[in-house]
Order: sequence, then structure tokens, then C-alpha cells
Amino acid sequence: MIKERIANVQSALENSEALLVTSHSNRFYLTGFESSAGKVLVTKENSYFLIDFRYFEKAKSVVDSCAVLLSNRVANEIDELLKKNGVKTVFVETYSTSVDEFANLTKQLSSFEISKDNRFDVLLEDMRSVKSEAELELIKKAQVITDDTFSYIIDRIEPGRSEIDVMLDMEFYMRKLGSQGVSFDFIVVSGKNSSLPHGVPSHKLIEDGDFVTMDFGAVVDGYRSDMTRTVAVGGVSDEQLRVYETVLKSQIEAIKAVKPGMVCKDIDKVARDIINGAGYEGCFGHGLGHSVGIEIHENPCFNTRCETVLKKGTVMTVEPGIYLENKFGVRIEDMVYVTENGCIDITGSDKKLIIL
Repeated sequence: MIKERIANVQSALENSEALLVTSHSNRFYLTGFESSAGKVLVTKENSYFLIDFRYFEKAKSVVDSCAVLLSNRVANEIDELLKKNGVKTVFVETYSTSVDEFANLTKQLSSFEISKDNRFDVLLEDMRSVKSEAELELIKKAQVITDDTFSYIIDRIEPGRSEIDVMLDMEFYMRKLGSQGVSFDFIVVSGKNSSLPHGVPSHKLIEDGDFVTMDFGAVVDGYRSDMTRTVAVGGVSDEQLRVYETVLKSQIEAIKAVKPGMVCKDIDKVARDIINGAGYEGCFGHGLGHSVGIEIHENPCFNTRCETVLKKGTVMTVEPGIYLENKFGVRIEDMVYVTENGCIDITGSDKKLIIL
């Protein structure tokens, strides 16, 4: 499977061209090897993974899509490989290469043209947007851990517990279940803090009458999950109930609209029109969702601008929210897998309002 990814890149290269990959996500995608360092060099006929001594032994036993080379003086080694393969033009990842990195590459590889063309960023992004069956299974496994963590924590949320305490409890439990880490820094916010879409868990104590919003996910073999649930403690007001039901309706209807051939911004519009029509225009200030995989935020996205056409095999979040400043907020998020005729919701946790 990973060899096919390298082959796809090679098919887009001319004989005198090469692609240099340095970002963590694309490096992992093309090697299947988790590391904090290393570079992948792909030419028309060959591919190489240059890695330092810390990872070399393990990489040799894991990576079969590239020739694994022990790297000590990486710029010199790349220079030699480029000359050996008759390369004249080197493409880099323009989406992630800094101006300083680009200047250094231009200086270090002065015999070659270092291209600013983003065609291989676009190619890799397009390849990664469609998940294989193996990738989907890893995302599903991560979501099972996430669902199990939610089932665990709802029995442990109570007045007097702090947001940070709940967040740590969730993270430790998730790791015990086998998650390699966390998809991102968990969001656990309550009461007035829940009006902050990306609020940071604090020492605020949970109180009766609070909404508690939890946004979290697991990692399995490098692939991530993402889920948000909002629960109530003690009871809810009529306003809280109305907001929750509006968000839930908007999410359900948006998921129904997900299928191949739909334009991403049109899916966003389904949810946004319901929220605006209920009188909450201006209270849903972020996009409806994003793709998930090796990174927690991948493309395409459900927002008001994205004109990408959905493809079978894409994994997307659907996460509408309403946030009433200095009062409370509600967000509900599932992951869906785009199928031939629609989508499958791969999030197992109940979405009905839970009052603890």
C-alpha cells in the first residue's frame, strides 16, 4: 500500500525531477515510520529515506517503500543522490517549508533548481484525502477508544470537579485503553467557558446547571479520531435545551447531505442555515468540519469557502456549534466516512442530551 503511494509520486515526476519530503505527516505517509526526523527523497526511478542513527535500526525493519540510508551529513548525501539520479529540479513541500529552510536548501543544493511549484503538495493532499481500507480501520479503532473514554467519563463528571481534573482523567484512561497519545490537546470546558470553541481546560469547578463540552480523540498507529460531546450537569434551562436541539438538528441534517459529488461549502450551508434560521446567526463562527487522518486537521474542509467536491473514501468531521458569549456553548461532533452513495457515521456515542 505504501509502495503504491511512492509509485504515484514517481508517476508525476519527470526523469530530471525529484521530490524532497521533510514534513512529519508526509514523511510518515510515504514510509509508515514514526520519527521526529528524517527526509524522504523520491526520484523517477528510486526512493530513499535518510534517517539518523537514533532511528536507523528500527527504520530498516519497518520501511519497505524506500531504501533506508544512515544519514550523517544530509545535505551532502542528498546532493550525491540527486547527481546519481540525473536530477536537475527539486520540488519541496511549499505548504510547510519556511523561507529560511528554502534559502538554506537553495544554498546547500546550489547545483540544482529548487522549485517553488506546489504541484506535489496538491498531489499528496489529494492522495491523503482518500483513505484506504487499512487507514479507515485504524481511524475506526481510534474512535472506539474515544467512544469508550466518553462512556467512562460521563460517570465521573460531577459538581466540584475541575475541568483540568476531568481532562486528565480522560487522557490517562484513553492511554490505558491503548491510545498512543492524544489527537490534540483535549478541550474540556464548562459553564461560561463552554462559549469558547477552543477553550483551554482550567481550574474552574463544574457546577449544577453547567453544560460541559468535551472535544477529544485517540491515536492508533499514527491515525487519529475526533469527537465532541456536550453534556449537562443537574439540569438545563429552556434556552439551553433549545440551543442543544438546534445544534443536534443541524448536525443530523448535514450528515444526511454528505455524499460523493457534493461541494464542501454546500454541506456547511445545510447546518448553518438551520442554526441561522433558529435565530442564532453569528453564533456559529467556525467551519462545520474537516478531514481527519494522520493529522487532526486535514483537507478538505466543510466551511463557507471550500469548493472541493467530496470523494468516496474521505473521512470528515461534522461539528456544528452555537456559542452564546459569556453564557454557554454547545458543540456536537461526529466523524463520517464518505461511501459510494452517502456516508457512514463511525462515531458510536449517543448524541441525545445527557443530563448527569
